[in-house]
Amino acid sequence: MLTRRHKSVLSIVGRLTFAFMIFAIVPWAQVLNGPSADSFGWQLDWYFPELAALFIAMSIVIGLVGGLGEKGLTDTVVRGAGDFIGVGLIIVLARGVTVIMNNSQITDTVLHSMEGMVANTSSWVFGVVMFLINLPLAFLVPSTSGHAALAMPILAPLGDFAGVSRSMVITAFQSASGIVNLVTPTSAVVMGGLALAKVRYDEYLRFIAPLLLVLLVVCTGFIAIGAALF
Repeated sequence: MLTRRHKSVLSIVGRLTFAFMIFAIVPWAQVLNGPSADSFGWQLDWYFPELAALFIAMSIVIGLVGGLGEKGLTDTVVRGAGDFIGVGLIIVLARGVTVIMNNSQITDTVLHSMEGMVANTSSWVFGVVMFLINLPLAFLVPSTSGHAALAMPILAPLGDFAGVSRSMVITAFQSASGIVNLVTPTSAVVMGGLALAKVRYDEYLRFIAPLLLVLLVVCTGFIAIGAALF
C-alpha cells in the first residue's frame, strides 16, 4: 500500500526529475526547425554535467521528502554510487583500449585493412553482419556505455566505407545490446527480477528462447532493410 510519502517521492522522481530532464536535453529548435537551427532562448541544451548535478540535487530532495534523515540519506547515496563503480571501471577500461589503439595507430591499421573488405559489400549485408558482431560484444561487455566505447570507434568508420549511415550503425548496436540484456547473467535487472520471482535462470532461458528467436529475426530484417534504404 502506497502511503502519501511514497506517492510524493514517485511524483518527484517522475514528474519533476525525469520530465524536467527530458525537457532539458531535447534540442527543441533543431528538432522542429532542422539540425542547423539556432537554439531557442528558453532551450537549456543540457548534457551529462548538468544532468549529474540535477540527479545529485534531486536525490537530496527525495531523501528529505522520504524521511530518510541525514544518516539514511548519506548511506543510501553511498550504496547507490557503489553500484556504479563496476560500470565506471568498464567504461574507463574500454576508453583506455580505444586511446591506446588510436595513439599507436592500431585503429588506422585495422580500418585500412578492413576498408577493402567492406567497400564493395552490399549495404544490407554489412548491416546484418554489424548486428551479429555486436551480439557477442554485448554479452562480453555488459555495460552498454562500455560496449559503445569499445565498438563504435571501429564500426562507425567502417559504416562510412560500406555506405551505411551512422544512424544505422547505432541502431545495430542498440538492437544487439537490447536483446542480449534480456538474458545476460551479469544484468542486475534480470538476475534481481528472477530472484524476486523465484524463477531459476535455466527456466527463464527456456521460456524466453522463442521470443529471442523472433526478436533476432525481426531485428535482422529491419536492420537489413534500413541499411539498404538509408
